[in-house]
Amino acid sequence: MSTDPANSAGPAALAKTSASTAGSERPYVVFGYGSLIFKPPPHVIRQTPGYLKGYVRRFAQMSHDHRGTPENPGRVVTLIHKEDWDHFSESDPFPDDDVVWGIAYTIDPAYESEVRDYLDYREKDGYTLEEIDIYGLVNGQETVIIPKAYCYVGRPDNPSFIGSEPIDQLADSIWHSVGPSGPNKEYLYHLAEAVRRLSPESHDSHLFELETRCREMDQMANRSSASSGVNEL
Repeated sequence: MSTDPANSAGPAALAKTSASTAGSERPYVVFGYGSLIFKPPPHVIRQTPGYLKGYVRRFAQMSHDHRGTPENPGRVVTLIHKEDWDHFSESDPFPDDDVVWGIAYTIDPAYESEVRDYLDYREKDGYTLEEIDIYGLVNGQETVIIPKAYCYVGRPDNPSFIGSEPIDQLADSIWHSVGPSGPNKEYLYHLAEAVRRLSPESHDSHLFELETRCREMDQMANRSSASSGVNEL
């Protein structure tokens, strides 16, 4: 995902802004780590790539309303505290991940209430609002560029949390699931592409491995379809 220079700011500018507004009314800043990266909220006046420390992004949340159905829920990402995820990571091939890249969106104050309502509805399926520090590199040094940004986190005790699944089983669920917002795999592909564009340093082993496996299933399905077409001639 590219950012518009007119409404984006680098880590150094954000760090200065955060310091200068520490004693004034705090702006409404939301950190997106899932679909918010490629489908931003409305009324954004600034967006800045950054990352969280001590968390993992995992396809551990069932989606009954967007990328699946109540009968056949899809899988979408949630942000989980690393220490919490360690209790569910028996099937996780990347247990050492603890950094999550995303985008911080500063919302126009005139529309704060409207955007809060919009996001509360959009993230209604098992997410809890938390305040989290966002990090970046300023003059080569890691620093908090935005303190206490708001973030929707799927806590392990919410009813839609499914925990860790074997990567092959998870990829298969994503590849087959479809919901009102479209195929589950499209969500995966959009997110993987958007994360790659955030920064040269942005990476997510879990996300990219699932993308690879689902695209392999696409290729297998295409070859099967082509073979069937030949046989019908």
